[in-house]
Amino acid sequence: MADLSLETKGRPVGGTEYSWCRAVPGGTGITVVALLLSGALEPSSLQNALNKLQNSHPILRSKLTHNATTNSFSFTISPTPYLQIQSFDVSFTSHLLHSNHSVSPFHRIVEHELNQNPWSAEDLQPPVHPETDVFFASLYALPDRKWVVTLRLHTSVCDRRSAVSLLNELLGLIAGEGKEDKKGIEQEVGKEDEVSLGIEALIPSGKANKPFWARGVDLLGYSLNSFRFVNLDFKDTTASLRSSEVVSLQMDPDETRRLLTFHGSTFHLQFEDRMERRRRSSVLGTGLLDNACKARDIKLCGALAAAALIAARSSRDLPDQQQEKYATVILIDCRNLLDPPLQYNHLGFYHSAILNTHDIKGGEDLWELAERCYMSLSNSMKSNKHFSDMGDLNFLMCKAIDNPRLTPSSSMRTSLISVFEDPVTDDFNELHHEIGVEDYISCSSVHGVGPSIAVFDRLRDGRLDCACVYPSPLHSREQMLELVDNMKRMLVTGSG
Repeated sequence: MADLSLETKGRPVGGTEYSWCRAVPGGTGITVVALLLSGALEPSSLQNALNKLQNSHPILRSKLTHNATTNSFSFTISPTPYLQIQSFDVSFTSHLLHSNHSVSPFHRIVEHELNQNPWSAEDLQPPVHPETDVFFASLYALPDRKWVVTLRLHTSVCDRRSAVSLLNELLGLIAGEGKEDKKGIEQEVGKEDEVSLGIEALIPSGKANKPFWARGVDLLGYSLNSFRFVNLDFKDTTASLRSSEVVSLQMDPDETRRLLTFHGSTFHLQFEDRMERRRRSSVLGTGLLDNACKARDIKLCGALAAAALIAARSSRDLPDQQQEKYATVILIDCRNLLDPPLQYNHLGFYHSAILNTHDIKGGEDLWELAERCYMSLSNSMKSNKHFSDMGDLNFLMCKAIDNPRLTPSSSMRTSLISVFEDPVTDDFNELHHEIGVEDYISCSSVHGVGPSIAVFDRLRDGRLDCACVYPSPLHSREQMLELVDNMKRMLVTGSG
């Protein structure tokens, strides 16, 4: 068992955190949490709430320190909150929105934030900066007396569960709630001047063990297989500047209910009591889909991955008999699997990835393929691959960053799709209405190294709502809208 008493005020980054430190400068791993608010908003109240967040969570006021000699990174702690909100008036926001009329103002601002990269080599002066912040906040005034609040974080300190927890805590602080729980939150997360251990230091004993030769064989297998992966057709591989864009996959409550209760199984949340349900309803719930698609023993992630694979294969207009090999990445929140287990609101990056390949031909059945996708994930987890292969995948990710020409068209695409094992589950409540929350979103950029489409799924008020992030102009918005439309069509008709 890892000894949390060994934590210090600062520490070197772990292996997974290091891979994000390498990826973010190129454009992958910029996490954005955005809120669309109506009504009055006091910037001073927002600033106070953000200061309290940094006080409660030391990792939010940490800085990334780079040692150029050893090419290593460390977290160091600022003794006081350093974040200052960057405010943009209506004039600036109107100019920003004028550049793209094809998406909503909120959508456009989210895309803009995904492509603001204070960690990029181009933006840093000198090119290798010895120390950078990990947390930024912006406030955009919209012409219709609305506001957009955005939090931008380095993914090494904020995975998806952290983003959801951060959002809910911020809302409580803005509303003047949660102050009495502040001490308890600090006790769960860590002491006020310490950064918690990374995921590798908390893996249960023996779970990450792999013989030397087995590790070499797996690395070779991953490397050779990557040359055989088929990607979604690229639209523009020559552009020197890439960015992340977002399209949505949305289903109404009836479509969502039918998808999650396919063949008579029921989707429901089994919590011990009402307070437990309230606590967990706004975070990533482990096992929330235990009964979804029960007739086929799969989770929603399997259906989303299968729909993307079939949609991508059908876009290539090939004979049905011709097989192609595609890769999928499914991300697992490991907090409850670690030693000791971490609380749901423990900030940091504690996800692991499982990469699987699938041979796809024309005419695949959605639910048979969904079963294959989910069983591949299940079998990998039974074999502890989410721990034992962690170092291998981090190593290969860094190699792709160092040698983009080893990837098709220097695209640095590692898979067709990435999706999370479990969705975010949340509902609008009295707190949201009190503050004037109209919408919110959390996702991360992928235009450096990563998949062709990264799906950030959530269930909100009974609706499935997915933010699908992709690299542009490697893929076009029209291409991705067509892909997502085909995915939705398959999910809807397949659940009828």
